[in-house]
This record gives sequence, C-alpha cells and structure tokens, in this order.
Amino acid sequence: MKTILVTGSNGLLGQKIIYALREMRNVRCIATGIGINRLRAQDGYEYVTLDITNPEDVKQVMQLYRPDVVINTAAMTNVDACEQRRDEAEALNVTSVKQLVASCNACSAHLVHLSTDFVFDGSAGPYVETDTPNPLSHYAFTKWQGEKAVMDGATSWSILRTIIIYGVVDDNSRSNVVLWTFNSLRQGKVINAINDQFRSPTLAEDLADACIQAGLRKAHGIYHVSGRETMCILDLVNIVASFFNLDGSLVRSISSEELNQPAKRPPVTGFIISKAEQDLGFKPRTFLEGLELIKKQLLMVGAL
Repeated sequence: MKTILVTGSNGLLGQKIIYALREMRNVRCIATGIGINRLRAQDGYEYVTLDITNPEDVKQVMQLYRPDVVINTAAMTNVDACEQRRDEAEALNVTSVKQLVASCNACSAHLVHLSTDFVFDGSAGPYVETDTPNPLSHYAFTKWQGEKAVMDGATSWSILRTIIIYGVVDDNSRSNVVLWTFNSLRQGKVINAINDQFRSPTLAEDLADACIQAGLRKAHGIYHVSGRETMCILDLVNIVASFFNLDGSLVRSISSEELNQPAKRPPVTGFIISKAEQDLGFKPRTFLEGLELIKKQLLMVGAL
C-alpha cells in the first residue's frame, strides 16, 4: 500500500488526480487543500486542510501521514496577479516549495512538482527538457526558482512542466481558456483572442495520469507534459467556438502588444514530449478528443 498526498486538491489538476487515485487499488490517497473539500465524491480518499505556506502545517501533516509520494499542484498561477502581488507569488511558488522539499526528505517521500512552459522566453519553441530557462515574468521567475529548490534540495523528485491546462471541476467554479471561451460566447460577449502566442493545450486528465505515474515510478528528472498540438490562442478559441456551435463572429483577433497585459508572455512555446511518453507512458488525447470529454462533463454539471 502506497500513500500519495496531493496538495491543491480543490484545484482543477488536483481534483483529477484525486479521482484517478481513488480508483487505484493499493493506494492510500490523502487530499489536501485550503478550506473545505470541494470534490463531489467524498469517499475513497482522506481529506485534510493544509496551507502549504504554513511551515508548521506542512510539517505536522507530513509527519502524520508519512506519504511515499507527494504531488504538489498548489501554486499561484494567475500570471498578471503574480506580477502585481510579488510577495504572495514568492510565498506560494518558492518558499512553500522549499518547505515541502524539507518535509519530503524527512520522510523519504518522492516529490512530484508542477511547473510551466513560461520558464522559457518563447524564442525557440518547441522545447526539450534540457533547454535553458529564461523567464520573462515574475510568475515565470518564481516557478523557475521553485524548480531550482526541488532540484537543489530534494533527494527524490520529478518536475513536470506543462502548458495551458483545461478541464472542468466538480462545481464548475474554475475557469481556463476553453471554459472562458465557451462561457463568454454563450453569453454573447465579444472576446479578445491573442493571435501571436502559440501554446499546446493540455487536458487535465492526461496531466493527472502523468503526475501519478511519475510518483509511482519515482521517475527522476524534468519531464515535459502537454498536448501534442501547438496552436495560437486565436485558433484555439475558434476551434472551441466551432466545436460548441457558438458565434465565432464574437471572437476578435488581437496582438499581445494591443492587449497590453501587465506580465510579459513567451510568444511560442510547445514541448517535445518524447521523454514523458517513454518514461511515464504518457499518451495525450487530441484537442478535439479533449473537447468531447469537456462536453460530457459540462452536461454532468448542468452547464450545457
């Protein structure tokens, strides 16, 4: 029986990991998050409140459960908010990671830590794991510092970098580019879609499987985990509009310069995912296959 502890279990990726783990035999799953448990299913795992920015909380929970694997999905991921609230971003994306590393080492746990394509500057995508990071924003900088904390301090670790996670949480309370497009166009809103940033959208269920495999296999090193298809945000938005038969005339093409977001974004990322395919058995679904799953989930939560 392996014990796997998941931080940020109320988030999109955290929920998908919990749902996958609760179906696995010989795994004891510990879900942790801030506040109450927001998953619809309340059985097949244990839930405990945990603020990973509180070192005493982290130490106490880790000593209580002594997990074999910790999957850290908790992070401050709003890129512009990180730019404006820098101390908060550093506390969640760097300092708390160092605390997790120390606690994992103390109980010989393997740490699976999530990072991002934004550690790169977007000048030479698609990227392999050995390419040199050059973060453009404070968010990206904190994620790179978090990576270094894991690499420099953890005795057993995996870092999974990913790109634009999309999916549906149980109460449909969390947004992402797919749901933002779907909800905005359904409400008849005109939306701005960036025409000069290219990404590889990643289905949350696919990423969850990769996280679990990295933990169970104690895969050591950095892994690039994303969808195979790289597309500009404008094309992504138009594909979503077409798939759900929404009014594509409401989509406005706009450049990064025109949008003038507070934090700078890398223009072109995308990953070479062959290492994850080989070591983790990673098999991402196509974007259209992912949208088919999203459609079913939106029906289940009464949003379609």
